[in-house]
Amino acid sequence: MAVKLTSRQQAQLQWLQLLPPKFDRIFRVVEQLSTQQADDVQLRGLARMLDELKAQASGLGIGALADTFGYMGMLMRRGGGHQLKVRGLRELLVGAKINYEGALRSASEEIRVEGDGTNPTPSP
Repeated sequence: MAVKLTSRQQAQLQWLQLLPPKFDRIFRVVEQLSTQQADDVQLRGLARMLDELKAQASGLGIGALADTFGYMGMLMRRGGGHQLKVRGLRELLVGAKINYEGALRSASEEIRVEGDGTNPTPSP
């Protein structure tokens, strides 16, 4: 009996491994935004990165993470109070990290292959 990951799980894991540095960048820009040190270039770059992450997560079938990145990107473009934006981005970043851990756990779930490998079943 062999233990395997599907090609979709392998692609998800490869992409998920790239996220921790991006979370750090998001955190740094949000903290700079909270102290009013972030300039327009950084904010536009963050909004662009969030849109790219949303598209990539959607393409890999990680819906919860894609939704969170989408909400963050929408909040970046919205008008309104400065502190409201900072607080919302902080809360959504925490949610993104939680969804990241769940997606990582889901993508790492092994599939057991019985016999010749033609009947894969999820492990209990």
